[in-house]
Formats: sequence, C-alpha cells, structure tokens
Amino acid sequence: MPAFRLLGPFEMRDRAGLPVALPRRKQRSLLAFLLLRAGTVVGTDEIVDALWGDRPPASARANLHSYMSALRTALARAAPADSVRPRSVAGGYVLDVRPDESDVGVFDALVVEGRQALAEARHEAAADVLTRALGLWRGPAMEGLGQQEWLVPFTTRLEESRLAAVEDQAEARLYLGRHAEMTAELALAVAQHPFRERINGLYIQALHRAGRRPEALAVYNRLSDVLDAEFGTRPSPYLRTLHRQIRADDLVGSPGRTSLPPTGVAPVAALGPALLPPDIPDFTGRAEHLRTLTGLLDRGTDDPPHVLMVAGIAGMAGVGKTALAVHIAHRLAASYPDGQLHVNLHGAEHSSLDPAEVLARFLRAFGVDWRAIPADLAERSALYRSRLAGRRVLIVLDNAASEQQVRPLLPGSPTCAVLVTSRRRLTGVEGARWLDLDVLSDADAVRLLASVVADDRIARQPAAAVEIVRLCGRLPLAVRIAGARLASRAAWRPSDLVQRLGDQWHRLDHLTAGDLEVRASLALSRDGLDPDARRLFGRLGMFAVPDFTVLLAAAVLDTTVEEAGRHVESLVDAQLLMTSQDGAGQFRYRFHDLVRLYARERAEIEHGAEELAGVLTRGFGAWLAVAERIAERIPGPCYASISGSAPRPVIDWQRVEVLHLDPLAWFDAERATLVSAVRQASDIGLDEVAFDLAGCLEKYFDLRGMYSDWEATNARVMEVCRRAGNLRGQAVMLRGLIDVRTWVRSHHGGEAMAEAHESSTRLLEMFTRLGDLRGMSDATVMASWALAAQGQQAAAIQYAERALRLADRSGHLGGQARAHVALAVARREQAQLEAAISELMSALTAARRLGNCRYEATVLQFLGIGHSELGNLAAGERLLTESLAISRRFGDDYTGALSLITLARIHLAQGDARAHGEAENALSISREYRMDHHAADALAVLGEIDLAEGRAGDAVARLSESVAIWRTRGWLSYEAAALTSLGRAYVDVDPGAAWKAFESARDLYCRLGRTADVTELDRLLDEVAAGRRPDRHRDA
Repeated sequence: MPAFRLLGPFEMRDRAGLPVALPRRKQRSLLAFLLLRAGTVVGTDEIVDALWGDRPPASARANLHSYMSALRTALARAAPADSVRPRSVAGGYVLDVRPDESDVGVFDALVVEGRQALAEARHEAAADVLTRALGLWRGPAMEGLGQQEWLVPFTTRLEESRLAAVEDQAEARLYLGRHAEMTAELALAVAQHPFRERINGLYIQALHRAGRRPEALAVYNRLSDVLDAEFGTRPSPYLRTLHRQIRADDLVGSPGRTSLPPTGVAPVAALGPALLPPDIPDFTGRAEHLRTLTGLLDRGTDDPPHVLMVAGIAGMAGVGKTALAVHIAHRLAASYPDGQLHVNLHGAEHSSLDPAEVLARFLRAFGVDWRAIPADLAERSALYRSRLAGRRVLIVLDNAASEQQVRPLLPGSPTCAVLVTSRRRLTGVEGARWLDLDVLSDADAVRLLASVVADDRIARQPAAAVEIVRLCGRLPLAVRIAGARLASRAAWRPSDLVQRLGDQWHRLDHLTAGDLEVRASLALSRDGLDPDARRLFGRLGMFAVPDFTVLLAAAVLDTTVEEAGRHVESLVDAQLLMTSQDGAGQFRYRFHDLVRLYARERAEIEHGAEELAGVLTRGFGAWLAVAERIAERIPGPCYASISGSAPRPVIDWQRVEVLHLDPLAWFDAERATLVSAVRQASDIGLDEVAFDLAGCLEKYFDLRGMYSDWEATNARVMEVCRRAGNLRGQAVMLRGLIDVRTWVRSHHGGEAMAEAHESSTRLLEMFTRLGDLRGMSDATVMASWALAAQGQQAAAIQYAERALRLADRSGHLGGQARAHVALAVARREQAQLEAAISELMSALTAARRLGNCRYEATVLQFLGIGHSELGNLAAGERLLTESLAISRRFGDDYTGALSLITLARIHLAQGDARAHGEAENALSISREYRMDHHAADALAVLGEIDLAEGRAGDAVARLSESVAIWRTRGWLSYEAAALTSLGRAYVDVDPGAAWKAFESARDLYCRLGRTADVTELDRLLDEVAAGRRPDRHRDA
C-alpha cells in the first residue's frame, strides 16, 4: 500500500499501513503540495503563496519553517524510506519520493502500462492493468484539504487522467467482447459526463454490439438534441461518423477510434444590410466572454443549425454591454453574410422603442417598401420572419427593456442568431443563454485607460493609473470618461486626476466628458424603479459597508423581511445591486462603489437630515440587535456583558431565520460588514452604537484568533468614546485591548505584563467611577494576573480576593470563575500547588454553572498543569486531553496551544515521542496567531527536547529565542525557567554562557522569593565553577 494516498481523502500511512494523523490543515496542505511537486525544487515564496494566498501573515516564513520541521518529524516516523524528507535547497525545498510511495505515482505507471498493452492489442492485459489503476481511487482527489486555489489544476489533471483511464479500460473490454456486461457501467458514466464524446461513443458502440441498435441510435439522437438546445452545436465529426456507420449497419474500426471526416469551408462575403455601429477601436479585455459568445453564435457554414440561438449579455449601467455586443458582432459578421441588424431599444429610458417601430426599420433595411409594411404588430412580425427565413442574419438588440419588447423581434429561422443586451436577465425569452458582465480586471482597466489617453502619461505614472481605475471601480464607462478627461487636458498628470477623484463626495462630478456621464447612466436605471424601491436604493446607499443582507433593507424601510426582499430584488433586476451567497447560506447584496455614491447622493437630495439620521439609527440598531442575540451563543472568557444605550428595534425573533444559523458561521459572513459599520458609526460620532457593536464582536474575534481586527476596532472606538466623554464605552473597549495586547501583541520596547498592570489599574479607576461592580471585578482580576507575573504574589492574592468579593456582591458568576483562576495562578507562583488546585476546582464549578464550555476548557487546562507539576502525570494528561478536545470543538487555538505545550512536557518526562510533534504544533499555532506567550513556552519545550536528545546547539538556539521573548512579556518565573534550561544547554557548548544564564535565573528567583529554585541554581553554579558537568535533566 503506498504511504501517500491522494486519490481520495488525503492521508499518510506508516510502515505498518496505519494512518498517521497530521492535525493541522496547513501541515496536510504542505505535504500534499510537496508530493504533487515531488522531485522538483519548490520556492519558499511559491509555498507561502499556496498556503496563505495573496495575503500571507508577516510570520508566514517562520510558520513555514515550523510546519516543515513538524512534517519532517512525522515523516521520520511514518515514511517507508529514510530518504522521504523535505530537503532545504537553494531557494526552497524538494521532496524526493519514489513513484511507488504515492498512489498517484502507482496510478500513472499502471495507466502507461495499460495504454501500452492496448496499443499492442494485448486487450486482456490492458483491461486488467487499467482496472487495478482505477481501483486506487477512493473518492475525489485530495478530499479533505478544502477549497484551495493551488489545488484546482492538480485535481483537474487527476480527474481528467481518471476519466481517460475509464475510457481506455472500456475500449479494452469492448475488444474482449464484454459489451453486454459493460452497458450499465457506461450508462452511468454517460449520466455523470453527458457531454464527454468518447464515453458517449463507447456506450453507443457497446449497445450496438450487444444487439441494441435502436437504443444506440437513440443515445446519439438524445445527445444531438441536448447539444443543439444547450449549446447550439452538433456532435463531433467522430460521433457523426459513428452514427452514419451504425445507421448503415457498417460499424468498423477499433471501438474507441472511429476515423474523423474532413470538416470546414471558407466563409462567404457579406451581402445583406450591415447596420452595426462602428467597432470599438480600443476595445479591451473580455477574452473569456468573447470565446463564449463565439462558441454560441459562430456556427460556421457547413452544418445547418436546428434552432434559433439567442445569446444575452446582462450587466449594470456602464459595464460595457454595448461595446462587447458590437465588437463580437463585427467579429462574426462574415458568418452572417445575409446581413447584420442592430437597434438601440432604449430599454433603460422611459421612452423605450416600440417593437412595431423596430420591425418597420428592419423591414425597410431588407428593401420592403414602406407602403407594404402592415400596421399590425403581429403582421409586421410575420412578414419580418418570412423575409429572414433561410437567411443567415445576425440581429443585435441593444439595451432591451423586457421580454415583451424582444419577442416580436425574434426571427423564426434557425439560420439566424440574436444577441440581446439588457441591464437585467430577460429570463422569459425562451432558450436564451445569458452571460453576466462584471467590471474589468485591474490590468484590463489600466490598458483601457492607457488606450483612451493615447500617450505615455499612464506609463510614466503606473501607480496613479492603478489608483484611477480603483476610484472608478473598474467600471468601463467610468474608466473611459477618466481617460477622456486626461486626453483632453494635456497638462494634467494621472496623479492630478487621482486627487480630484479622491474626493468621494464630488467624484461623480468629475466622471463626465462630453455626452458621457456616469451619473446620467445610473439615473436611467434608478428612474425605472417604483417609489419604494427608489427610496430603498437611496437609504441603503447611506451605509458604508461592503455588503448586507435583506435584514438591513427591512430595517431602513421599517417593513417586513418579505416586503423588503421584493424591493431588493427590484434593485438586483435593475443591476443596481449585485448578489451572492455567503458561507452561512444567506443572500448578500452589494453596491458598486460608484453606484453607492450615487445612491447616497440621491438620498441626501430627496430626504432631510432628520429622516436620514433615523435611517442610520434603524440600520445600525438592526445589526446590533441580531449580533447581540447571536453573540450570546459564542462562549467567551467570562467577562461581564456591559452594553451601552444604542437604540435596538423591537424584533419578532420568531421571524428572524439567522438565529438558527451556526453563530460562528454567521459572524464569519458578517464580519467585514460589522467592522465597517463600527467604523462608520465611529466616523460620524455615534459612540454608543460603535461601542455596542464592537462589544458584540469581541468573543468572535477572540475565538477566531483575529487579534489585529480586535485591537484596531477597539482602539478606534475607544478614541471616539474618549472624545464623546463616554466613560463606559472607553472602559469596555480598554478591557478588550488589555486582553489582546497582553497575551498576543508583540512588545519590543517594554514588558507586556507591566503595561497590563498600568492599563488594568486605569481600567479599575474607570469602572469604579461608574460604580460598575462587575466591571471592577474584571479589572481587578486583570491586575492580579499582572502582579503575579511580576512576582508580587501577596498583592496579586489581595487583588484576586477583592475581585471575588466584587463578583459575589454583583452576582457575576463569570467573575467568580475568573477570580478563582487568578488566585490559583498566584498560589502556583508561590509553589502552593495544592492550594492552587483547590481554587481551580471552585472555578470549574462556577464555569459549569455558567454553562461556558470554553472557560471550562481553560480551567481544566490549568488543573492539568497543576496535577502534572505535582507529579501526577496521568491525571494531568487526562485533564489536558479533555481540555484540548473542548478547545478543538470550538476552534479555540489559543487555549488548545497551551494544552499541547503542557502535554509535550508530560510526554517528554515520560519519554514519549509524541512530545516533539505536540510542541511543534503548538509553536506553529502560536506563531500563526502571534501568541508570543505560547510561542516562548513552546520554544522552551522544544529546546528541552533537543537537549534530551543530544542536540545541544539546537537547544541553545530554541531556548535563546524563548528567553528573548519572555523578556518582552515580563513574566519573571517563565523567564527564569527558560534561563535555567538555557544554562543546561550551554554547559557542553560554552560554560561561560552557562554561568551567565544560571546567574540571571538565580537573580530572578531571588526577586520572586523562590528559595528552592535559588538553592538549585546555587548547585548548578557550583558545578559549573568546579568544571563539572551538571545533570542536564534534573528538575528540567
């Protein structure tokens, strides 16, 4: 059995054939990436791009090093050959794997062998070998690695290889006369891949050879009809030849390789009316749309079509629908020699063209005397169809308003084709194939700008050009106008236009040139809405958020979700909103940037300031009410829930379906919107709204490890509350900032715990002024932790006991749990482990009464640490394993990392090889989320493992980094322990450095009053002074 299995759920097997767990998804992804590039040097940047995409964290390279180290450890235990290790080479890494160690390698080798046998007419051998190859597949390739962009080309190639092997196997079995037993299998394959021609051909041959000729012909006819209806094309020459042979009962040749007939004739010159507007000389981009439209509309001249092809292009105002339609029509003109018709139906305007008038124009273009044109619409349409019957004519119906406007203009002859553009999909037009047109890519937008400007100014200021197209939202009309303004002002630099467009309140004023104007184009779409939809359009534009759900629409209209949904869909139909579905299953809506500016502009023109303030209040209030309700279901660190006075609407919760969603999935979907709402509320001075919304996000940020977002959001809102004199808001935001800055953020200029002490003292003063006993309890616990870290245990205990009294008085059950944990921390620092465990048992009781599983995991973790330090390793391991299971259930990497670190310490003491993988995993997690406390602790354990395994140099490097981090954190006992381990590592390498490390550790333990540790350091210093080699592992 190959060790590496990619053809199905991704897994690695050890020498005994048992699965090897790789707990981190990025670690699994790294191995898969290297396996798929086996034997090839893969650059570090390439790996970082694959694992983290285009926005890797600053620590990506360090994390990659940790993942690679952990991967080497796992491979050392599992790989069938010692050579299977990622090797560091110049510029990257390479993984050497024999083909037989990977199921992909085995599969590829068997397929080559099977095809060789098939080519040599050894059909029995071919069928056997290919059956073995396909038996290696256990499901979709690399299942379980999630949706990752880098995987797509590999999985696509592998699936194509599998399907080709299925076809080769079927061909071999047909040669062996097994057609009767194969028909069911091939029927299933055709159902799964209905347009794959070789599969269809093999199925048709199997049926024919099994004496089921009518069914074989029916399969061909069904395929021909589907291809015609769906794609406007016919089966390939291969299938058409096969069809003719079966009809003539003259099937010859090998089962899979019927010869192909010659096809194709040269196009003829255009002869009929040519009404297309001039092609766009600077047409840019749209390569994929051009390919699709060509495939739909370019039918060649040899095979007469069976049905009329109608293609449609839908998109918002200014997105380039007309430009694309005219451009593709010119490219296809030679395929329609009997004429090309074009009309602007003015569908976005109030005075859209009457189809009767359009038919009169078209008939006159074909030479019909005006006196012979009937007055009745139906009669005109009938005459039009008669004139076009049998002719190859392309009809471009630009800017259509509705199905009713388009239907009379459709010819009856399948030799014609119709291309429609509209701001919405006209789904009622039977058989139409619609393409949605989006804005241009950055590169295409810049190319369009450069082609319009037509000089070297864009090349001289490329960064300004990129900014111009960004400010234009990559909307072709806006980009073209911006280019025209530059082209008409030779003295302007692109940076001058950037400055003008940068003022969002006047941006639309600058996007006008001649008869081109973004505002006027958007007005046509808006003016066609009913009054309620127009009102909703403006009100939604007041919110500076990336997207939203129908709940916001219901709030700003003060109506039901059902009623609001109808108006939202009107905006979608008018291409004023774009829609998508999020990971929580909700439909989300978003504006193009310029459309939102126009919507806000209209709202401010048509509504008074008081009315718009009410709109904002209702919108923010709806977000707040729902976010608060859903945040209640996310377990947090047991802080008191302290809210402000921002208005919340009265909501019928029975009708709010989002309450049934997974709370983390809902916040995942809403995060960007809520963060933007907090920012907007802050910018316009709504301090109560801002701090209430920010407070709803804290537990989510914490659990998801989004510490940068948490810090930035709270800092912004705290400043707004400070300017507004909102003491409660300042206090709540500062409480979160202390948490994130103490435990996560790097501190290069000072000690984290010293800053925590200063900030928690300030926080206590705030809550004291407010008379908020629960807030005072939270702040006092924070101060207790900081004091304990700095070695002031007596004061830490006093603070924790005071916090407990405050929590008791205020009924703050979470505060009681936190106070007991703070007391346990201080007792542990005093080496009073049994007293610490007693406090933790009280904390556990409180956490369970509260029903907070996440904090229960924290307390179980501390209990596990306490029992392991008392020497009860089995109990410690059990408690830590239980804590880790809870943490992983909630995706709580912060708590889980510390459990892994302590489990690694226990397993190191037991000589268990799991220690190294656990510590490496913890280090990877800690670095990924910038959890410096945990990173320093994990490095210390890894250094102790290196030392125990005789790698003193590696141990010195790990432990030196650990000491350096602890010095920025300011937790003295941990720094002293790391220094002691560093001294032990230095003994054989540099006795002088060992002496300095031991001496520094001794000084810290003296400050802490830890006499037993001071005595141990004295012993170590004596042995170093005497030139003796201390016991490395004693008390380690």
